Amino acid sequence: MPNNEDKYEIALIGNPNVGKSTLFNALTGENVYIGNWPGVTVEKKEGEFTYNGKKFKVVDLPGVYSLTANSIDEVVARDYILNEKPDLVVNIVDATSLERNLYLTLQLMEIGTNLLLALNKMDLAEKSGINIDINKLEKLLGVRVVPISAAKKMGIEELKKVISEEVKNKKFTKIEYPKLEPYIKKIVSILQKDENLKKYNLKYLAIKLLERDKYIEELIKNSKVWNELNSVLNKIMEELAKKYGESELGIVEERYKIIDKIVSEVVRKTSGKLTTTQMLDDVLTDEKVGILLLIPMLWMLFKFAFDVSAPFSAMINYGFGVLADIVKSSIPNKFIASLLSDGIISGVGAVLTFFPILAFLFFALSLLEESGYMARIPFIADRIMNKFGLPGKAIIPLVMGFGCNVPAIMATRTIENEKDRILTIIINPLMSCSARLPIYAFFAGALFQKYQGLVVISMYALGLCLALILAILFRKFIFKSSPMPLIVELPPYHLPNLNVVLMNTWDRVYDFLKKAGTIIVFGVMLVWFLSVYGPSGFLGVDALHNSQLIEKSYVAIIGKTLTPIFSPMGWDWRACSALVFGFIAKEVVVGSMAVLYGVGEENLVSILAKVFTPVSAYAYMAFCLIYTPCLATLAVIKQEIGWKWAVFTLIYELVLAYIVALIITVVGSGILHLFSVI
Repeated sequence: MPNNEDKYEIALIGNPNVGKSTLFNALTGENVYIGNWPGVTVEKKEGEFTYNGKKFKVVDLPGVYSLTANSIDEVVARDYILNEKPDLVVNIVDATSLERNLYLTLQLMEIGTNLLLALNKMDLAEKSGINIDINKLEKLLGVRVVPISAAKKMGIEELKKVISEEVKNKKFTKIEYPKLEPYIKKIVSILQKDENLKKYNLKYLAIKLLERDKYIEELIKNSKVWNELNSVLNKIMEELAKKYGESELGIVEERYKIIDKIVSEVVRKTSGKLTTTQMLDDVLTDEKVGILLLIPMLWMLFKFAFDVSAPFSAMINYGFGVLADIVKSSIPNKFIASLLSDGIISGVGAVLTFFPILAFLFFALSLLEESGYMARIPFIADRIMNKFGLPGKAIIPLVMGFGCNVPAIMATRTIENEKDRILTIIINPLMSCSARLPIYAFFAGALFQKYQGLVVISMYALGLCLALILAILFRKFIFKSSPMPLIVELPPYHLPNLNVVLMNTWDRVYDFLKKAGTIIVFGVMLVWFLSVYGPSGFLGVDALHNSQLIEKSYVAIIGKTLTPIFSPMGWDWRACSALVFGFIAKEVVVGSMAVLYGVGEENLVSILAKVFTPVSAYAYMAFCLIYTPCLATLAVIKQEIGWKWAVFTLIYELVLAYIVALIITVVGSGILHLFSVI
């Protein structure tokens, strides 16, 4: 956006849970545009507002604790500020946690931005007996400070007024660290020798070099001054190591010295009473009680989302079924009618069936986020999850996976470290989603009537155990690093803002429908073509409901090709073909088997009892649990972390499913043989 006297670009930045989204919505209203930052899956949110005839484009940067660039969010935020150079950076600071929030503020001052502080949650600070001297804070930082309460829309107009004034000033902030200034000046004097580096803030580069920032080091390594600079840096690092224990801790310690001084001068606490947050945290974050309370809390979240969404999903399913019937009966050409009804409409229906599940799940998660409890869940679970090579924040996606892997994978966006996030995503499909339950129910009813409940539960346990075992193995052999230490802000508990909750819910659901939906529709249409066509050509749309016709289709050919591979398990070509349909959606496996065996679903149980043994049936159930994620899950994996990891997940799960099914067959047959001999 070009900068002129009537149009400006401002950026909002702050720690997670400081009320940034609430302020963004208060400033922009409904003028919001959602997308992704180039090259990454981090959400990009932009909006606009007008004040006194001036237009302001607002860019909502990811919530970050620092600009050290250890995570995608930090890289996105830092690169935007460095490269795009917005007219003004509005740093949202939580008034109830000034000490922690000012760490990011100092880093923004190091970059040399045109900075403005929005001191949010002033109402909560006052209730907690925290008084902040705004004038003194402005003087010490050299930055304008506006007290607000975004949730109550207090101070928003004043903030807009100050924004309109500050965008013109172009007053770039500065920060000095007295004990480090001699080192910083020495580094700057060397950097100045390269004309190509003068387009950057040299003091900022010097500070980042003291931190051994890899990005900045790579930026300067090609410089003609690098050899001289590197020699000087090594000597400086030796001196800092003697003073601070570790050289990189020097700048961190000096930042906190300044922060401590500021806080001691501007903050006064007038009440020593326990706050509601403190009282709740004494119970909810307790090492033992917190875990015991977390389990029913997650169960309620899961129960709410799937029980409430069930009738809506059923209505969508029914509505698209009726629409498909209308299309079939009103279009004379059977090919076009079937393509539209069984291909396109079924594909769109498959996508929209996820809509209620996603909506209610993300609604529930947004409520927990806005209430303040969500930030505590990783803190409570971190120690347990770390034992399996997973971060504490993986607990939410893994539990959500028992309902649906699609929103579960999308929920990993809260995991800052990229390796931790990828690991959580690629093991998530092993969590047994609700779509697999019909498969378990049919097989358990057909071959394990006395132990149906135990058999079904064993499938959920098997998936969880495999996920945790693979997490340990992948961590050791692929990612070769420990989970990132958990640094999390514990915001005060408060009543959720319904508008923010609804907007967050819609943004997340829309993102899935837009990106993953196209892949799902394409996949459903592909299976339709494979089912109604064969080597002899078009078989007719009746092949979808006729076991004799479908035997001549490409789907049947694929199934018969797979039969020799699965012969050790004792599955026929129909069972193998059903697995192909299961790639679209796991719940389709049962209906596909009914068509392939030429019976209705109500008679399928008796057929399964004849063509499967207990061992081959249990192996088939395990294979359906583990093998290739459904198309929607694969689509969302590709959306979140790219094709490379989507293909990796597809391949490793196929191999793992085969190995597990084979082991079950061999061990199970051996046990049965042993008992028959005895």
